[in-house]
Amino acid sequence: MKRSERYFRENIEKMVELMRTQAPEHHFEFRDPFWVLITTILSHRTKDEVTDSAARALETRYRDCKGLSEAEYDDVLKIIGKVGFKTVKAGRVIGAAKIIREQYGCSVPSSIDLLVQIPGVGRKTANVVISDSFGLPAIAVDTHVQRICYRTGISKSQDPEETEMIMRRIVPEALWVGLNPMMVEFGKNICRPVGPKCDICAIKEYCNYYDSNKGKESGGKKKQSRD
Repeated sequence: MKRSERYFRENIEKMVELMRTQAPEHHFEFRDPFWVLITTILSHRTKDEVTDSAARALETRYRDCKGLSEAEYDDVLKIIGKVGFKTVKAGRVIGAAKIIREQYGCSVPSSIDLLVQIPGVGRKTANVVISDSFGLPAIAVDTHVQRICYRTGISKSQDPEETEMIMRRIVPEALWVGLNPMMVEFGKNICRPVGPKCDICAIKEYCNYYDSNKGKESGGKKKQSRD
């Protein structure tokens, strides 16, 4: 069965409800918009625990937007040493802090259009800041959300921005806040990149991937999936 966008629009609320039952509570290292922004910039291709540790170390050293904007590149590079693409990200977090300080008086804007003008900030990062910090409706599509959407058939695209637009069409706006953290945890624990737990997945009846595999690859015992 190949499911249509209309099918998912009609069933998405139930799917979200079911995913919540298998998603542990998400850990937020920060709620402050500035540090959520910095943490999310650091997070690309980096494990959460490494990202959180690096961001917390930056916050401990520099305290706020002003402090980080005045930081030396080499000092920041040492602090975020375990983060992926550290040489690029060290410059980006300092640059982001300078822009937030000089253009917005160290008050992070709650606008996607303004946030994505900051080098290193894409729609995913902007949406995380808007939803997780400001509590405003936004859908961030990271690797976990993209994987879940592609496997189920919600999105036939591998492009996160296209997937975001699809999600915006089918998910009621009242469910947008908190959707990304919940799906992240569901993706880590159930719809994993390797060895998805299809046999116990609460949304398997809505999933194209499950229809094709019938849970045979669950537990990583068979051929790995290609997301």
